[in-house]
Amino acid sequence: MPQLPVVAIIGRPNVGKSTLFNRLVGKRLALVDDRPGVTRDRREGDATLLGSDFRVIDTAGYEDQDAASLPGRMRQQTEAAVAQADVALFLIDSRAGIVPLDEEIARWLRGSTTPVVLVANKAEGRAGEAGVLEALALGFGDPVQISAEHGEGVADLFEALQPFIDREDTDEPEEEAFPEDGPLKLAIVGRPNAGKSTLINRILGQDRLITGPEAGITRDSIAIDWTWTSPDGEERAVRLIDTAGMRKRAQVQDKLEKLSVADALHAVDFAEVVVLLLDATRGLEAQDLKIADRVLEEGRALVIALNKWDVAEDASSLFNGVKAALDEGLAQVRGVPLLTVSAATGKGIDTLIRVAFETRAAWSKRVGTGELNRWFERAVEANPPPAPGGKRIKLRYLTQAKTRPPGFVLFGTRVDQLPTSYQRYLVNGIRRDLGFGAVPVRLTLRAPKNPFGNK
Repeated sequence: MPQLPVVAIIGRPNVGKSTLFNRLVGKRLALVDDRPGVTRDRREGDATLLGSDFRVIDTAGYEDQDAASLPGRMRQQTEAAVAQADVALFLIDSRAGIVPLDEEIARWLRGSTTPVVLVANKAEGRAGEAGVLEALALGFGDPVQISAEHGEGVADLFEALQPFIDREDTDEPEEEAFPEDGPLKLAIVGRPNAGKSTLINRILGQDRLITGPEAGITRDSIAIDWTWTSPDGEERAVRLIDTAGMRKRAQVQDKLEKLSVADALHAVDFAEVVVLLLDATRGLEAQDLKIADRVLEEGRALVIALNKWDVAEDASSLFNGVKAALDEGLAQVRGVPLLTVSAATGKGIDTLIRVAFETRAAWSKRVGTGELNRWFERAVEANPPPAPGGKRIKLRYLTQAKTRPPGFVLFGTRVDQLPTSYQRYLVNGIRRDLGFGAVPVRLTLRAPKNPFGNK
């Protein structure tokens, strides 16, 4: 498909970039807080403004810091976003007026080849008039006055953007569409410093996400579209989702970290397959099992990957120990795929993506009613249900009600007394014999209505 025009939002910290981003995409995708520096990685989203479609990039607050520092690495991400954009929205805080860092950003932008639209945010009322006048000295003409929080000035903003985002249709051939099942929505989760952002950078082959020795660099959940070329040459679409590290709940006191963890859990809800990344140098911890349990509770397909495998000690013993601990700790879904990867070297990444696609296929699988009930009859014959109190439980038939995750409805009489152990027997058999593997399977029990019940 033709590529959308790209609009990058830049400015110093705390001028309202993420608020404007959320306003343009029409969703609360970016975290917003009063303190500066909340956004670190650049976040992208699709927007439609008065009938024109474009892609918006929210960037970290531009700070003049050493390139090796975290603010410096954030600035490099902002510079990369501007370089790929069709137009940059240079946001200032009209109430605070022009400060030296605004002037520094303006000098840098004047040296860029990307067109710039100056935007004066927080311009509602009369409090921002002085800042709007000061902005003229930046050399980008009259600023567009808006209030991102209240949605004021959107029409004026569109008028300023229109020359850059309205593209006439061309006769260029469209790219071949991806398979009908759509991009694989693949979220990477785990404890802080497990290497989630480093792994995604290795997958993409570029420093798309900020990484470093500091724990908790990632705050927002960042979605990135990518195309995986399988070993046999097939191209498949993937939407990679990087998330904030999740510590034990008792250790999370800071409001911003709570927002980041909530955002990560929200990302899990919208993923199809979730990769729980473990640090091989630290092994499996109780928090990892809690994260895995949460993923399975949400009905998402789970893959577990041991990262930093290139520096793991006593690798064979470590792998077997983690596998045994997972089988014990995740008894409700045995056999979750356990893989080894190295974000540093790239080893194991193709296998990880392949297994993720295979796991999604199992998660999306539907079994025909005939095949399902032939299996069901054999399962019941091999292990008939118990008769609590001497009264027989009669199981009539089984049907698949949904997919993603697969859900089955079991019809019969007195099914409310069917022991949990027998339900588990059926679910494990469905996974093992019908090709569902280690994905979450839901089983609902339903008795036929009594036609004389209300008489």
